[in-house]
Amino acid sequence: MKPTLVILAAGMASRYGSQKQTQSFGPSGETIMDYSIYDAIKAGFEKVVFIIREDFAENFKAIFEPKLAGKIKTDYVYQHLKAFVGEVEVPADRTKPWGTAHAVLCCKGKVNEPFAVINADDYYGTDSFVKAYDFLVNQCNEKTYSIIGYELKKTLSDFGSVSRGVCAVDANNNLTDINERTSIFRNEKGIITYEDTTGLHEVSEDSLVSMNFLCFAPGYIDFCEKKFAEFLSNESNLKNIKSEFFIPIVTGQFMKEGLGTVKVVHTSAQWFGVTYKEDAPHVQASINKLVADGVYPNNLWA
Repeated sequence: MKPTLVILAAGMASRYGSQKQTQSFGPSGETIMDYSIYDAIKAGFEKVVFIIREDFAENFKAIFEPKLAGKIKTDYVYQHLKAFVGEVEVPADRTKPWGTAHAVLCCKGKVNEPFAVINADDYYGTDSFVKAYDFLVNQCNEKTYSIIGYELKKTLSDFGSVSRGVCAVDANNNLTDINERTSIFRNEKGIITYEDTTGLHEVSEDSLVSMNFLCFAPGYIDFCEKKFAEFLSNESNLKNIKSEFFIPIVTGQFMKEGLGTVKVVHTSAQWFGVTYKEDAPHVQASINKLVADGVYPNNLWA
């Protein structure tokens, strides 16, 4: 069974201010997702599953179905606030989705094969999809997952702080620890810094980070279900309407509980994304350069 590409596109883009998942960046109106899907098809993926909010499903499908028809199989998963919460009372003022690992959990029953997960609004580069496909076909099993690792210095925004899963690895590139840093930025002295409840901390430019490009066997979805129940049982997670259930945290728990290993697979690809509206011109210029250099055709789906 060939692996599936799962795209996280249900986020509310609160910092960005609009539905950046469907914003055009390419010369023929391509979204960032289009480039990821194009690279995935070239690497060997034959199916893509979009995780979206049901309230913009009709518009989303109208954009993607016509151009992807006959090129790759498509399917859709809707991330609902009340999905998999059981008897837990969801706070009335909670509108933010539960996060990326909950989105993956919403794939239960739809994704039953090895799969890669990516963000809709990140450009990952051709090499990363080649590496992911190779891992999923040749190494992935229920005891061996992977993170596609990028250098931290290549993943920052000039316009505000970013969230990154910072990885620690051993001599065999196995993950030994991962910490979700939700406020990383370059300070006035040019030093990469993250802020948490204990203050400001320096972090190495060459740190490998997870950009939410990960490879899993289908059992990971069941593990997310177990961990989400634990997440909801923590009263503070319910009271904080911004608390999120992150993929890097769940993946770290899989490793720390001795259930298997997580390989950190290096990619030579350049990452860029649109965390803030001010990032958009840089993204557009970067894509235009890739087209000019012949990496992509002027019209991806012509």
